Amino acid sequence: MEAGGEEFAIGVVISVKTTLGEEFEGQIVAFDRPSNLLVIQEGVGRAERGERRNVRVLKANYIREFSVVSKGEDPLDPAGCMLNLDAIYAREEAALRQAEIEAERIGVGVTPEAQSIFDALSKTLPVQWDKTDIVVMKEVRVRSPYLPENVSGGTAAANERVKKVIDFERKRLHARVPGQFS
Repeated sequence: MEAGGEEFAIGVVISVKTTLGEEFEGQIVAFDRPSNLLVIQEGVGRAERGERRNVRVLKANYIREFSVVSKGEDPLDPAGCMLNLDAIYAREEAALRQAEIEAERIGVGVTPEAQSIFDALSKTLPVQWDKTDIVVMKEVRVRSPYLPENVSGGTAAANERVKKVIDFERKRLHARVPGQFS
């Protein structure tokens, strides 16, 4: 759909029906004529209440019809923007910590079978990688080739628990993909 100059003006609140049958309302944040991309921020009234809003990037070709609801103020006016920088920095820090935690759970230089065993152990027990060894509860060590007989350290009860999980996971892997993990 080709846009008339004023309809896609920044700040205008429009009601949109897409070619895929979606209907929504939002404020135009940007319109790039060469790429025919429209950036629409939904939930305009939520800003004052401190709630999150959705931002859609949409090719104007996918708009079946639209109507102008109201002419709002410029959404990018710095005087009207309310950003809680402390909350943004806290979310960034939390996302980085979570990414580091997830990265530590991935073994480097280990087989897919070893990673599956690690993942199975991590569902119920605290585990971490020490190079290619799996360390469970900071005391039980599982060495390659990650068989029950390769479990050492820790109490007898902890050893038995780890051996059972390894045995069960290896059986599950062999049943799922016969011959791949031998």
